[in-house]
Amino acid sequence: MAGTGQSHLRRDSDVLLQVKDLTVEFPAGAGNVVHAVSGISFDVAKGETLGLVGESGCGKSTTGRAVLQLPTPTSGSVRLNGEDLTELDRTAMRAHRTDVQMIFQDPISSLNPRRTIGEVVAEPLHVWGPHDKDEQWKIVSDMLDHVGIDPDVARYKRPHEFSGGQCQRISIARALVMEPELIICDEPVSALDVSVQAQILNLLEDLKAEYGLTLVFIAHDLAVVKNISDRVAVMYLGKMCELSESDELYAHPAHPYTRLLMESHPEPDPLAPIDETISAEGELPSPIAPPSGCRFRTRCPLADERCAREEPQMRRVNDDHFVACHHPLVEVKEVAIG
Repeated sequence: MAGTGQSHLRRDSDVLLQVKDLTVEFPAGAGNVVHAVSGISFDVAKGETLGLVGESGCGKSTTGRAVLQLPTPTSGSVRLNGEDLTELDRTAMRAHRTDVQMIFQDPISSLNPRRTIGEVVAEPLHVWGPHDKDEQWKIVSDMLDHVGIDPDVARYKRPHEFSGGQCQRISIARALVMEPELIICDEPVSALDVSVQAQILNLLEDLKAEYGLTLVFIAHDLAVVKNISDRVAVMYLGKMCELSESDELYAHPAHPYTRLLMESHPEPDPLAPIDETISAEGELPSPIAPPSGCRFRTRCPLADERCAREEPQMRRVNDDHFVACHHPLVEVKEVAIG
């Protein structure tokens, strides 16, 4: 599955973030290398939400962190407003992080337990200003109020005095306090109850509209991603296998892995029939020694010799639907190798 190529990248002037051939590798001892992310490309237009989905270990969180240069990618480019972040020195990159913020998966551990909420949210202002305490508190107070936290109650309390959902709201306030252009949301609702998930998702949608935000929303729950994303990119073992507008992807999945992910999501109906023909054979391969050719071939029922020999390239299904598969589930109209 997962292939290479850049045919799915847009040439629009409205593109805020463009990632090309992003590769992130980690040493694993004894001369081994973990191929966490292997040459993926995608872009995000201003005001858009890109959903990045895949099972645990596919490299989606590493991709989000690599956009922030945490860690610095092994190779590839990450362009924000046309400027390549991978070429910046440490000081210049530090300044650019005010334009790109991250909301982490665990809302409680991402907040310093020894600081009050007022100090946590105001910390970026201590560095970048304004430095007047009263002015700082006005900004912090307004932001906490925007995310549904009473600023006067929260100001002198610490993270352990709040629920997980409240801590995630505080994390969102901290991310927004510098007025960033892009926010990387790393599974921001996976640790929360379903009712609280809905509240956080609605809050993100409201804030996106109010502040003109651009989001990269990382998750493994396809139902969550469908509700919030304009476009969805599907990853498997460090590679990208499919990218499409949200409704189109869910209506017509073109990759066997995408279909498997969707069918794995339980339908809330005890009488719903179970399609036992949809399954993935074999075990998940190791990112230290990924399969040749298509990385999904060891689990794919459609795999043949070509899949082992040749890595698939991104090909167009329709106007904004691309798939990297030698045997797509829908007709491919155009072959384009980037």
